[in-house]
Amino acid sequence: MQDLQQIRLAAVNIDGVLLNDTFSPVIHHFITSRGGSYDAATEREIFSQTQLIACEALGAAAGMTESPEEIRDLYFAEREKYLVEDPIRVLDGAAELLGRLRSLGLRTICYGGLEKTHFDRYLGDLAPLFDAPQYVCTNDFRPGVHEIVRDVFGLEPAQALFIDDVARVAEVAKGLGVPFIGHPSGFEHGHQGALMAETGVRHVVGSLAEIDEDLLRTVDAEAAAGTSWS
Repeated sequence: MQDLQQIRLAAVNIDGVLLNDTFSPVIHHFITSRGGSYDAATEREIFSQTQLIACEALGAAAGMTESPEEIRDLYFAEREKYLVEDPIRVLDGAAELLGRLRSLGLRTICYGGLEKTHFDRYLGDLAPLFDAPQYVCTNDFRPGVHEIVRDVFGLEPAQALFIDDVARVAEVAKGLGVPFIGHPSGFEHGHQGALMAETGVRHVVGSLAEIDEDLLRTVDAEAAAGTSWS
């Protein structure tokens, strides 16, 4: 299979892209069970932020007065209970997508806001499909697009493709001129698909299988022409 011409790196988000979305349902319940309202603005304030910034916004939406650290502990405790009923799992097509990216000559890494132990636990079996450093924790510099492209890999913006489920990542990618494919959560109360449309994301998929060779070559051609976002 012939390598892509422009893009050199594929950065794939972990939770919501390679793993099922176990954050949106818990955030929604955390807020609404305490009498708060949940809308697109709420998601914008919480998603793809550092943990403490997200938890400050989470507490405000839920009408709570606890510190961000206390809210973080409460949130993760509720998430653990949720995972008993809906465990973390690798999404259908994840391994095939990673293989496809690599077969097109792309260095492929994973990123997300949790520590690397999260990657090791749930994607360890797929570790051979990632290139060094395999996983980048972005909690200290969310959403991490600039840092991954420039600091970790030393690439130009148009040489990196990000695949993510959050519109805030798309907004940053757009500002930098970084190619982007959206994979918004199917959570019934979620707003990321609509927010991606508002941002102008050109390529939005409902399954990993949709990120096929044709789409990747289209994204590559757009990156080469400088038209990823225009």
